[in-house]
Amino acid sequence: MIPRLKPYLGREEFGALWTHIEDAVGCFEKEFAKKFGANDAIAFPYGRSALWAFFKAMDIQQAEVVQPAYTCSVVAHATVLSGNTPHFVDCTLYDYNMDLTQLATAINQRTRAVIPTHLFGYPMDVDSVQEIVNSFEKRHGHKIWVIQDCAHSFAAQWHGKSVVTVGDCALFGLNISKMITSIFGGMLTFQDKTIAQQVRAWRDQYFIPPSWVKTWLRRLYLLAIYPAFNESLYGLVYWLQERTRLLNRLTKAYHLDEKIHFPPDYLHRMIAVEAQVGLAQLDKYDEIIRKRREVVEYYFTHLKLPQGWVMPPRVEGATYSHFVIRVPDRQAVLRVAAARGVQLGQLIEYCVPHLQPYRTVVGEKKFPNAGLCSNSLINLPIYPALKEKNYADMANLLNSFSG
Repeated sequence: MIPRLKPYLGREEFGALWTHIEDAVGCFEKEFAKKFGANDAIAFPYGRSALWAFFKAMDIQQAEVVQPAYTCSVVAHATVLSGNTPHFVDCTLYDYNMDLTQLATAINQRTRAVIPTHLFGYPMDVDSVQEIVNSFEKRHGHKIWVIQDCAHSFAAQWHGKSVVTVGDCALFGLNISKMITSIFGGMLTFQDKTIAQQVRAWRDQYFIPPSWVKTWLRRLYLLAIYPAFNESLYGLVYWLQERTRLLNRLTKAYHLDEKIHFPPDYLHRMIAVEAQVGLAQLDKYDEIIRKRREVVEYYFTHLKLPQGWVMPPRVEGATYSHFVIRVPDRQAVLRVAAARGVQLGQLIEYCVPHLQPYRTVVGEKKFPNAGLCSNSLINLPIYPALKEKNYADMANLLNSFSG
């Protein structure tokens, strides 16, 4: 069975599990900053831990944080657990990013941060975001931090400029579902080294070293990934995922959409072995993006979808973490694809403010676009290990729905 995602792992990452690099985390931070055009980078155990730590280090509390209604729930969780309140903005139905026409009405006297999320690898108009924020800073007389959420986009570009380099910092997730991985992990990048030093000092004061047991668990986890995503074995993994609770039990400790919580190890520092794997992945980043774009280009050229299905936009500078299609009956499409040996993705199956913990925050306000997307988007496999026959078969499968 073809999985919906697959990390691009090889001998280099396997070797990184057993080698030793002096100050591996520090090396990873330096190389990460260099790779993505930042002046500094700070590693964390998770992206959500990084966002939470930024709020704490910058003393952002009892404030509103403007963020998308359609994105991963951990962004809102980090906001709440840091003592702040999310202010949600609906998405567009073009690239599924935060609607800029609604951003200006969302910022008020209590706003202390704005999080533009570059969803599915699509760059937001970072220039317009910054202009809006600057105007409200002058009006309200206080700093409004801009945190680029690059967990899906990494170095996506807006008009030739990397979104990483705009604003006060950029946030990255590094779990196995991201474009590059450090097993688990997150990263903050900065252009201003003074701010970076403040955040690093706060992290070093409050985050604790992990145990040797966790190091071995991380090794075992990555070792299990190699066979788990093999096409010959993935049918069993898919069955365990869909028909049993076994895999759900393993994931719920780390991610629950309906509960505002963090993983139990959210205050651990990044492990050296994670940083070593991350360094191996950094070397592959350009190849990963090139291959993903090749698959995406094939889909754009060869997909002939039924009426009522909506193709994703073709956006210059996009890095395509996902290739998303809007369909009228998602579950039917997923069932047919699975029966033919393909797992299609349904990444964000909720509108965050419609989740139970956030309903009291938004009251009666509705987010129709985010609600529609949460029920209708699928994403096609586009990972670098796909062979041309795989994505040709994928195109034929999707085109068969119009036959």
